[in-house]
Amino acid sequence: MNAKEVQGRSLLYIAVEPDNFSRFTPLPVIVLLHGFGASMTDLVSLSMSFKPEGYVFIFPNAPMPIQLGPGVSGYAWTPPGDSGADAEDAEERAEEALDTLFEEVIERYGAEPGNILLGGFSQGGMMTYRCGLSRPDMFAGLVILSSRVPSPDTIRDRLPEDRSQPIFISHGTSDMMIPIAGGRESREFLEAEGYTFEYHEYPMGHEISQEVLDDLVAWTNNVLPPGGPD
Repeated sequence: MNAKEVQGRSLLYIAVEPDNFSRFTPLPVIVLLHGFGASMTDLVSLSMSFKPEGYVFIFPNAPMPIQLGPGVSGYAWTPPGDSGADAEDAEERAEEALDTLFEEVIERYGAEPGNILLGGFSQGGMMTYRCGLSRPDMFAGLVILSSRVPSPDTIRDRLPEDRSQPIFISHGTSDMMIPIAGGRESREFLEAEGYTFEYHEYPMGHEISQEVLDDLVAWTNNVLPPGGPD
């Protein structure tokens, strides 16, 4: 596998491609969004858990640089907090940047809409809800890791008529950053809106455990099977 940094039209990202990849033999694409205060490097290691020649992985850097403390910086999709006009404007700008990225991925890697998986951890999961639920034709499935539905009323207004999109949700019962109540409320929201999905709770904090990865890989192999040679 080859990892390379790419300056896209809207976002910087890391692309992880199989050896000898050619866009003329397209593979399924998995786009994973990092959490608040992290960066595009944060989730790259997850690609090692999947069939190495089966997917192209895209790990974008969120557009908003933030200072976490003296000498410590990171990136965010939106500023801290999730209410008010400023937050909504930030979400819209982040979504526009991701839309451009999705278009670029389709062009660069020859990925067909419907042959792409979108997922995210924490705040990246919130952006996945926002961008993914409204685009079932583009995304074969959504992956929500230790996150919650942001602004349910706003999301509800954006939901499509077709609500058969597969969704994988994981959450730690000891999560101190986004308490388990947020995951359960998101589960209830999706149930009320007519979605079926795979929901897991794990004895962990705000993290991605090996058990999560094992369940996620099995789910992904079913929803978006790996390409490449058998």
